[in-house]
Amino acid sequence: MAAPTGLQKLGAEALGTALLLAVVVGSGIMGERLADGNLAIALLANSLATVGGLYILIEAFAPVSGAHFNPAVSLVMAARGALPWSLLAPYVVAQCVGAILGACLANAMFELSVLQWSTKIRGGGGQWIGEVVATFGLVLVILRASTSRVAAMVAAYIGAAYWFTSSTSFANPAAAFGRMFSDSFAGISPASVPGFVLAELAGAALAVVAQRALEPAAAADAPRPANAGGAATVEPPRSVPD
Repeated sequence: MAAPTGLQKLGAEALGTALLLAVVVGSGIMGERLADGNLAIALLANSLATVGGLYILIEAFAPVSGAHFNPAVSLVMAARGALPWSLLAPYVVAQCVGAILGACLANAMFELSVLQWSTKIRGGGGQWIGEVVATFGLVLVILRASTSRVAAMVAAYIGAAYWFTSSTSFANPAAAFGRMFSDSFAGISPASVPGFVLAELAGAALAVVAQRALEPAAAADAPRPANAGGAATVEPPRSVPD
């Protein structure tokens, strides 16, 4: 079978990220409406839908683009040689465009204004630490997981991180960017986004350092594939059972 073209990879990243944001924002809106003010029930609905949606999307799009859906993941993959640097900026643009479209789609499905700005302030030291932890764990799981298990492990980690991090685990600059465009349960105000993005990039960098410390020397020094691989296409360290 022929390898995906660059355009196909970008299309997969845009479409996958759009569907991911539709799942996150849409389930947040539905959960909030049905929970009748019970925020725990709303978050439970939001997290369960995200776990299922994320697992399916990674499985569906990994063979095409690596199923990053996340600029922090793409940056890490480029730094490790699994994504050509020439594709990094196009990947990030595709992810951010997809995130906007997914949020707008969720708004439209629930008969809200299609394009809107979130007024939900999220910030402060505790939430920023939460985003560092959420993204650190996500990227470390991606780097440590075997190819056959990465979709399930990433989805399970994000589901858990919804509950154990103070930020409810955005762990994704594109998701933070897209969620600005929905004034709903899952939204985030534009003023809060820079702090989240910086925390997410810091978490991703710490995960790379941790993986470097855990990775056997031979695996760490081996050249990475030059194709646009991601969570599901990077060869796992030899010490991780497949």
